Amino acid sequence: MDSKQAPVVECSKYTKRVMLKTLLGRSDGGVGLIGQRVVIGGWVKSSREIRKQPVTPHSVPAQVVSTKDVTCSEVLQSRIPLLRSIMKVFGAGEYRVREKINVVFQPQSSVSILQVSDGSCVPSLQVLVDSALATLCQVMATGTCVLIEGMLQQPSLQGKHVVELQAEKILHLGLVDQSNYPLSKKRLPLESLRDCSHFRPRTTTVASVMRIHNALTWATHGFFQDQGFLHVQVPILTSTDSEGFSEKFVVTTLLNKGKNYDQISSTENAGVSIEAIRASIKEKSKKVEELNRTNSNKEALFAAQQDLKKTQELVSQLESRQKANSGVTIETRKFDFSKDFFARQTYLTVSGRLHLESQACGLGNVYSFGPRFQAVKSESKKSLAETWMVDVEMAFTEIEDAMECANDFLKFVCKKISEGYMEDLQFILKRIDKKVMERLQLTLSSSFERISYAEAIEVLRQVPGKRFQGKIEFGVSLTEEHESYLVDEIYKKPVIIYNHPKGLRPFYVHLNDDGMTVATFDVVLPKVGTLIRGSQSEERFNVLNSRMEVLGLQKQQYEWYLDLRRHGSVKTSGFSLMLERLVLYATGLNDVKDVVPFPRSFGRASN
Repeated sequence: MDSKQAPVVECSKYTKRVMLKTLLGRSDGGVGLIGQRVVIGGWVKSSREIRKQPVTPHSVPAQVVSTKDVTCSEVLQSRIPLLRSIMKVFGAGEYRVREKINVVFQPQSSVSILQVSDGSCVPSLQVLVDSALATLCQVMATGTCVLIEGMLQQPSLQGKHVVELQAEKILHLGLVDQSNYPLSKKRLPLESLRDCSHFRPRTTTVASVMRIHNALTWATHGFFQDQGFLHVQVPILTSTDSEGFSEKFVVTTLLNKGKNYDQISSTENAGVSIEAIRASIKEKSKKVEELNRTNSNKEALFAAQQDLKKTQELVSQLESRQKANSGVTIETRKFDFSKDFFARQTYLTVSGRLHLESQACGLGNVYSFGPRFQAVKSESKKSLAETWMVDVEMAFTEIEDAMECANDFLKFVCKKISEGYMEDLQFILKRIDKKVMERLQLTLSSSFERISYAEAIEVLRQVPGKRFQGKIEFGVSLTEEHESYLVDEIYKKPVIIYNHPKGLRPFYVHLNDDGMTVATFDVVLPKVGTLIRGSQSEERFNVLNSRMEVLGLQKQQYEWYLDLRRHGSVKTSGFSLMLERLVLYATGLNDVKDVVPFPRSFGRASN
């Protein structure tokens, strides 16, 4: 087959290579494509080298060479045995023939057997690279990036593969430094991989998790688009405290202008101390003295003197500034936010519900999908400082409608994962969590149990012989231990807990008729606890205004939100979902930091 002929197997449109999923994701595992020439690219997951059977040296007879010129009689002797015998009797000239033997030795060759993955599927492709093809084949170690053209063939070695690639051309070779490559060791624990987030996708486990993460993202959009929702964006920067309970990240440019920070940032923040500068002054002084003593070039002497003078001035300035700023820290400074970039105190948003509600009041049913931030100093395995949140808001609805929507949404995404990503789920079932399929099926088949917060408290109080660490009393938040016991031990299925005490929820939620509880709900699932938090918003201006006064909120920040009640108020409800916890639920992993590409948590923001 002509190497320039276009491969029959469909290439990825933009990379001009065949994705391994196209080959190995077929029902026959790629057997039907044997004999096709393809170009594949990926990273070597493992490699080994085998030696071919050595070739036995063989003799090649050369031309016949005589010891003297050949005469006519000698020709006759060589051709006719009888004449040769007669000639010997009569003493004819002695004839001797010798053969020149050429012994040919061929160098011993080898084959590198590579397991190559490109991140598109769980299995890897076995690639055979002959030593005659590349002199660098011996360094195709774990992590090497390859782009190879070759022929698909039946496996030449026994193993799990049903098809392999015989390399014919190496189009690209990206080598690795094995001594510093973190994935050189096999099966590193997930905790260790967090220190090299930029390499994690090359592992089979993280690649599977990322594909499921991607599937859940698209399933989320698919569900809401199918139900007629509009996808809208809400701001990441906000001056409105939507939740009122979470610690927030303040956004400001005043630190760059403030006296204390600006004066020391160029030195101490750069890792330069006054002591180090003083030490350099001594060295510079010695240099000036040496130049004076040796009568060196006047220009060099002048330059050294100027350098010493500037260094001495810098130390003097830093000492004065440190003295002036003694006892002043960034924490104790008072900022005038009217002089800040936005002329007011601004935060990274904790929730998009308030802004999304304004869109629902004109567009109907809307949802948003984006980053949210909480500056909570927590070491919890289920919390992050930066998360991706799905926020949903629906006009002309009440809390029951939001609960029904949340129920349908979870069933939809679990069905999509179960049907479309079985290969990844089977890998997770084998390597991570043997109950992952059972949980997904439970979500699909069961009707969610609905109980009020008060009922949940009463059920937990009546558990015989069980001592919970957290308090079980009205007005206290249910802990992960409480929630886990409800879904795993009592109801053994997902639970929706609704009507929480008003002191536990944000100011904007609808106050119930009892005056003590609000129209809120939590969807609690096995393994992850609370996955969805939802509520009905307070549509009554007077009630909302009174609630804000009781909590001491600055109404100036919320005038735009109150306007929605002043002009064309409508009942709205919705919910928020942390996507990373949904990925935890679908993969069985225990720590949310292992399901996002670059986790941001308390004390950790590398990469």
